[in-house]
Amino acid sequence: MSMILETKGLTMRFGGLVAVSDFSASIPQGSITGLIGPNGAGKTTCFNMVTGFYKPTEGQVFFEGRELTGMPPHQVCRAGIARTFQNIRLFGNETALENVMIGSFVRQRTGWIQSVLMTPMSLREEREIRERSMELLDVVGLAGIAQEKANSLPYGAQRRLEIARALATRPRFLLLDEPAAGMNPQESLELMDFIRTIRTRFDLTILLIEHDMKVVMGVCEHMWVLDYGVTIAEGGPEAIQSNPKVIEAYLGEEYVKYA
Repeated sequence: MSMILETKGLTMRFGGLVAVSDFSASIPQGSITGLIGPNGAGKTTCFNMVTGFYKPTEGQVFFEGRELTGMPPHQVCRAGIARTFQNIRLFGNETALENVMIGSFVRQRTGWIQSVLMTPMSLREEREIRERSMELLDVVGLAGIAQEKANSLPYGAQRRLEIARALATRPRFLLLDEPAAGMNPQESLELMDFIRTIRTRFDLTILLIEHDMKVVMGVCEHMWVLDYGVTIAEGGPEAIQSNPKVIEAYLGEEYVKYA
């Protein structure tokens, strides 16, 4: 099985604080993988290092065999990696459609001069971007509110809009940072189906951070567990649920008892 993403010894220090220490992981192509652990364990820091928002203090990131360590976020995105954020980052005063179109511009072929001059090529490309953006809104169930301002949408809709914008960049690897945050149990169940659907439809590999253990255990085929920036376990759902270190640090006896 080929690995789409590999991290080797990723370490992130902020002054004297070691947020992540020696994180090494190999993500199989086409998989849905989880990164779990208590608050402050270093999960989002790992995402930030992979996607170029942080330059690792030590270690390397390889995507499809190409080293991306230290690349800025826009270059990482062009390489085929997209993400959502723990705290939703949408353009609140823009419409849902415009938010998705913004994601598409990373693949735009025409330059800004052609756009200003409204050349036939730039007009054709903008029309194609608009049409594909509407298709993505339909995929995430938001086509009916395409002209609504993003900041007026319900929380769950904003989560789906952020995923649609990430998909607009045409990624091959998608990182989801707490996609079930704020969702009720029914919405979380629907999210699991949705993640599987977009994995198949867009031929994606997905890595997600999530605190909802029913989502993680229900959708992830493999996972890594962090605690205080250190990897304490990795494996499939059954192995993780029965790992004493994970139970002590994160899941708790009650979760295992009633899982």
